[in-house]
Amino acid sequence: MRKSRLTRKTKETDIKIDLNLNGTGKYSIDSSIPFLDHMLALMCKDGLIDMKLNARGDIDIDFHHTVEDIGIVLGKAFKQALGDMKGISRYGQASIPMDETIAMVSLDICARPYLVYKVDFPRRSKLKDFDPDLIEDFLQAFTGNAGITLHISVPYGRNTHHIIEAVFKALGRALRQAVAIDPGVKGIPSTKGKL
Repeated sequence: MRKSRLTRKTKETDIKIDLNLNGTGKYSIDSSIPFLDHMLALMCKDGLIDMKLNARGDIDIDFHHTVEDIGIVLGKAFKQALGDMKGISRYGQASIPMDETIAMVSLDICARPYLVYKVDFPRRSKLKDFDPDLIEDFLQAFTGNAGITLHISVPYGRNTHHIIEAVFKALGRALRQAVAIDPGVKGIPSTKGKL
């Protein structure tokens, strides 16, 4: 069914996730970090991924632990939901414009985690109390635990919110392509016979 359910509890965070890769883009997300909730909702909607996420963390100290641990849990849930990966398309790419910016995402579900992140934010980046640098930490945790090679490039942009929104929409679209079952693929999509 390509579903997973995971819980991760540490002294810093308590996270529960239900994930369905055969979804319709339904989501219920509450991380106590509204900006991250918004970005994950966009990823689900564009990726046709159903997700229920509830996370609590030591956000009174900083958002870092919660953001990174959500990346870890999402990556593990994604890998678990993929199962044996037979028949998946494996590769995905998307270019998504958001007003003055564009985000380009290419990925490979290959069990070789690697993140290339070419995203610069305007000098006076401001997103209420959210640090835009945490997006890279989130993506590093996600790719490392999902086993994905992920390349993200944003060549230009003025508005930090638009830049990050384009990234998450493009990520959703690329994941949607990569996890899709391709009727022409028999077994594991690799000459090695294993991903």
